[in-house]
Amino acid sequence: MTQLRQIALGLSALVASITVSVFTSSAFAQTFPTKPVTLMVPYPAGGGSDVLARSVNVTLGKELGQAVVIENLGGASGSIGAQKVLNAPADGYYLYQGSPNELILAGLANSAVKFKSEDFRAVQMIGNSPMAIIVRQELPVSNADELIAYAAKVAKEGKPLTYASVGIGTLYHLLGEQISKQTGIPMTHVPYKGIADVVRDLIGNQVDMMITPYATSQVTMAKQGRFKFIAALSPNRQKNLPDVQSVDESKALKGFHHTIWNGYFVKKDTPEVIVQTFHKAIINTLTDSAIKTSFEAQGGIMGKPLTLEQTSKVYADGIAQFRAIAKSINLQPQ
Repeated sequence: MTQLRQIALGLSALVASITVSVFTSSAFAQTFPTKPVTLMVPYPAGGGSDVLARSVNVTLGKELGQAVVIENLGGASGSIGAQKVLNAPADGYYLYQGSPNELILAGLANSAVKFKSEDFRAVQMIGNSPMAIIVRQELPVSNADELIAYAAKVAKEGKPLTYASVGIGTLYHLLGEQISKQTGIPMTHVPYKGIADVVRDLIGNQVDMMITPYATSQVTMAKQGRFKFIAALSPNRQKNLPDVQSVDESKALKGFHHTIWNGYFVKKDTPEVIVQTFHKAIINTLTDSAIKTSFEAQGGIMGKPLTLEQTSKVYADGIAQFRAIAKSINLQPQ
């Protein structure tokens, strides 16, 4: 009887524990969030990531019932901001706006980055941003073929072209390395903390070119003669760059197609009920017509809302894809 009684008491305790857990989770889902949520943007203010966050945060806050406050923290290819989110409790009060740069590539290029891509869980993808090659205004090229020919010429003279990125190991760094490897032309990489600094030095003729997603503000700067777009990394010309040739109109870079996705992420151990709360709120936010118009006005291509399962697959596929690119150029952590 004693043994049976102990078993019965154990089962009762287990049932009580499960009941409390279910009740707590249900209550958490109904009350979260009870204070402002911080949206981490891992780059300085003023860049494309910051513009995107500021077009979303107010509406997202209304969906959540609490303010969404933006925190800009650049450095180490966006990994400093990522690490700060991972160092915080997995309670949902830090939401991370990320791309392959910070989540996948930073750790492959920087030995100081200790986290893994899998330490984050994808909540929802925002969409893709088209990319282009931009050069300083005085560079004597107007399309991709002229750029490659000029790069070969100055490399032979011992003055290789410089190309900027927002950090070692970012996609923009890798794409520059890929062009160099594909054409056999040496070029010099110049890393920065954020796109605003790159634009400043591009305008000041301190760096020759960058490969980047772009905002309408940069298209306006190009029209003002501050720098110039010379190639869109797409099969066809892009909507916001109708006068700029696509890489498929060139011989040297034909087929060099690239976009970059952005999404919202939380620490992997964040409770499921919080993940679901974010997922629903973000879907409602991204389907807002004003936000969709704003995103597309910046050159972005907003995707259809995904289920959590679909979102996880996109993230997993991205991890495999970008790790393969890093391997193809023999990227080594420094």
